[in-house]
Amino acid sequence: MSVAVLGATGFIGRALVPTLAERHEVVAISRRGDAPAQRGVRPAAADAGDAASVRRALAGVEVVYYLVHSLGSPDFSSVDARAASTVAREASRAGVKQIVYLGGLGDDARELSPHLRSRAETGRALAAGDVPVTTLRAAIVIGRGSAGFETIVALVDRLPVMIAPRWVSMPTQPIALEDVVGYLAGVAGENAALGETFDLGGPEVLTYRAMIQRIGRLRGKHPRIVQVPVLSPRLSSYWLHLVTPVRASVSRPLVEGLRNPTVARDDRIRRLLPRELTPFDAAAAAALAVE
Repeated sequence: MSVAVLGATGFIGRALVPTLAERHEVVAISRRGDAPAQRGVRPAAADAGDAASVRRALAGVEVVYYLVHSLGSPDFSSVDARAASTVAREASRAGVKQIVYLGGLGDDARELSPHLRSRAETGRALAAGDVPVTTLRAAIVIGRGSAGFETIVALVDRLPVMIAPRWVSMPTQPIALEDVVGYLAGVAGENAALGETFDLGGPEVLTYRAMIQRIGRLRGKHPRIVQVPVLSPRLSSYWLHLVTPVRASVSRPLVEGLRNPTVARDDRIRRLLPRELTPFDAAAAAALAVE
């Protein structure tokens, strides 16, 4: 089967492409066409917002993975919506049989942050076309290169005492990168997944405070967290920008999204694609070993 990955050089794409290449012919699509050369993988250049380049890249493709987002740009919401509409239209023209989209948990809450609202709008734009969409929704993904994970590690490494806003007590369901990749690869060509939305979550529901403390133990540190009742998303993002590698333009929409619980509401994906999920400590330890 011929499979295309839009966003092949991103955090998820870099891990997904070699897994898909074990079973499929893969077109690894990035803006510059600079995906690593490997067996079973053909790099291709395309901008998701440019119809002509997308049309060329999707020729002969049966399944398209949509891993594109513009978080960090000032108008990321409108950019992502236009790109998703373009890809949906060109996928239909190319005769694609399935689009697989990785969205975010919590995007069905009443008061959505701009980031989660954009994720939901992207999913709707993809589904507005003729090609069936399989949507997988995840919270924080545990792996090197994940903005959420890297932020927590930086906080642990740099701040023995941290003043934190209320979002450190928000429940979330982190999932290991290898499990996300396993689910993404598993739904390719799966008839029972066409037109369906699945929640992805690891085996534990944790708060961000708990994740900070657990990563601290893995690092041999004991961070002290002082929670304060008021710290706006803007101030939180500037604070994170000062003490972590994550830019304020990226951290602010992420922080705004932390006001919503991000917990899986159904486990249908576990029945469709049974697998033993990686515990948080094991996933974090494996990620920390990749320095």
